[in-house]
Amino acid sequence: MSSNLASKLRVGTKKAHTMAENVGFVKCFLKGVVEKNSYRKLVANFYFVYSAMEEEMEKHKHHPVVSKIYFPELNRKHTLEQDLAYYYGYNWREQIKLSPAGEAYVNRIREISATEPELLVAHSYTRYLGDLSGGQILKNIAVTAMNLGEGEGTAFYEFADISDEKGFKAKYRQNLDEMPIDDATGDRIVEEANDAFGINMKMFNELEGNLIKAIGIMVYNTLTRKRTKGSTDLVTAE
Repeated sequence: MSSNLASKLRVGTKKAHTMAENVGFVKCFLKGVVEKNSYRKLVANFYFVYSAMEEEMEKHKHHPVVSKIYFPELNRKHTLEQDLAYYYGYNWREQIKLSPAGEAYVNRIREISATEPELLVAHSYTRYLGDLSGGQILKNIAVTAMNLGEGEGTAFYEFADISDEKGFKAKYRQNLDEMPIDDATGDRIVEEANDAFGINMKMFNELEGNLIKAIGIMVYNTLTRKRTKGSTDLVTAE
């Protein structure tokens, strides 16, 4: 008997998914406007979020529901550590911190793990399937926008242990449909997935101000460049 959870999640989160893609920070990213300081803060937030999610899912890897989508090959913690070392340096652990929205995200993951672990499915679906689906596109945008070298700062987008991403996603969705859940539980998972999209949007909104400020400074500096008398050097307003 199928729970049809994959279809319920796809249809039930469609609006939230579209809203997330239209957040200013994400729209700028997709258009190739990426400011490195804002981006590394996002990577830092993701490190805490994925660490929490992966720790809690491992605790419940034998749970009748969570076990269906427990795939260690999806784990991102190690790849995020590599990227943080690139963006912050060897002492990155001493420099990164959670934003308020990131903290709320982590707290929610810990909370449901302790009370309703089946809802972890919603967070796995929201993050990992998105990473697999758009990872290579986002990687290419990041490389071009931030002028990154080969293999620099983009480990997050690489799933070395998944050779067939399309086939893996099909298996993941099949396992969603095979979960031993009733309609009420399925509805709660969809609701939690929508909430997860909402928390992600709050994280992106936090970064939007930093991005707009950085772009504003760049535009301001460009517009206020002037030639000094008797010199061909450009003077940039600070």
